Amino acid sequence: MTHFDDLLAGYARFRANGWKQQRERWEELAEGQSPKVMIIACSDSRSEPAEIFDTHPGEIFVVRNVAALVPPFETNPGRHGVSAALEFAVQFLNVEEIVVMGHGMCGGCHAALHRTMEGAEPGRGGFIADWIAMLDEASAQVRTDYPDFANRDAGRAMELAGVKVSLDNLRTFPCIAEREKRGRLSLRGAFFAINEGVLHVLDEATGEFAPV
Repeated sequence: MTHFDDLLAGYARFRANGWKQQRERWEELAEGQSPKVMIIACSDSRSEPAEIFDTHPGEIFVVRNVAALVPPFETNPGRHGVSAALEFAVQFLNVEEIVVMGHGMCGGCHAALHRTMEGAEPGRGGFIADWIAMLDEASAQVRTDYPDFANRDAGRAMELAGVKVSLDNLRTFPCIAEREKRGRLSLRGAFFAINEGVLHVLDEATGEFAPV
């Protein structure tokens, strides 16, 4: 089990090795960032984009949240964290690709499929319930397709459906839809199978995910 003291020890190794080895890169990053790819991933500790894609600092702009979800474009008052990050990445960093990456054994997708947070109070699961309500239609369809949904096949179907929901919601943002139409921005869906260590990429023409 890793604790804060372990993190500090890791930082010491980073300062002694990684930072010195990439000193020029860090000096460049001190002047600004210009990543070409934005990744929307789950907060799950087992699904780390920088590790999975073997990237260096400054190469990917990452947003992580429960179940790697993107809310639809909304203008109502509120604290729209994911929407703000999207706005910054698209309008100011001018990223060229947005990747939504789901993963296996996702707790948020499991809660959506099994409705385990339904009716919970804020602070006791209610915030999670409100967030994963974005998956209500998708989870209802999975339960229809898999009547005995307490199995891994249904779980994966839910996880893959979640990626598609986020891609659909991304296209409700005017700046994203406009740039995609003009060929200045590409949207991609991906899924990382934790138990296999295999990345699957979505072919939107067929709706199928295939390993790469």
